[in-house]
Amino acid sequence: MDFLVSASTDKGIKKNTNQDSLAIKVADTSVGKIALALICDGMGGLQQGEVASATLTRAFSEWFDNNLSQLIQEGLDDLKIRREWERIIKNVNKKILIYGQQQRIRLGTTIVAALFTEDRYYIVNVGDSRIYEIKNHVNLLTQDQTVVENEYRKGLITREQADNDPRKSVLLQCVGATGDVYPEMYFGKTETDTVYMLCSDGFRHVISTEELYEHLKPEVLTSKEVMKQQSELLIELNKTRMEQDNITVSLIRTF
Repeated sequence: MDFLVSASTDKGIKKNTNQDSLAIKVADTSVGKIALALICDGMGGLQQGEVASATLTRAFSEWFDNNLSQLIQEGLDDLKIRREWERIIKNVNKKILIYGQQQRIRLGTTIVAALFTEDRYYIVNVGDSRIYEIKNHVNLLTQDQTVVENEYRKGLITREQADNDPRKSVLLQCVGATGDVYPEMYFGKTETDTVYMLCSDGFRHVISTEELYEHLKPEVLTSKEVMKQQSELLIELNKTRMEQDNITVSLIRTF
């Protein structure tokens, strides 16, 4: 298996800074190629959200560069990845929380991260950034940790009500805001000839599932150049539809 990757981000039409942060890496290993992608959507006044998202992104990037090879030698499995990633997130959560207390500010960040081997993917999520699997259709692999999504899953409101609820961006948790954080993990088989898309919530508010499929299905994304073009096209479409948030998307296309 091989991976084509692309990543794009834009501060959007309203905000003065881009508080989203991303990383995307591919490495040759003893078990074949491995790809890591992650997006963090920071929250906080001035540039403090940017501090939170960049801190968590850097921690995962350093883990990939410095720790992954040892894990591969020992043998990757779901439990090991869960322990490693929970450790990283809890450590960064504590670091951001202490920084916020020292500066007398509130800040935090979401995270969605995915590690792809040739036969398995490992996903962690805190907040409402997302990852989708796009092959014959668009499949959402994560669940938003928001007040509205929680009510929808409990059957308290309909899908239509959830999509139009003014509270839909209110998070149940994020990294750096409270003393405890509980990441959700997802595991599955890495499919060939498939696109995996990570995005901050600003990328998908005003873009339909049909439009995602039309522009990002595997038969369209045949090169890095096309992946970049389609990402930028959808970012500009978000802006013309007056999306107010920062806009970030990362694509991993398997072969």
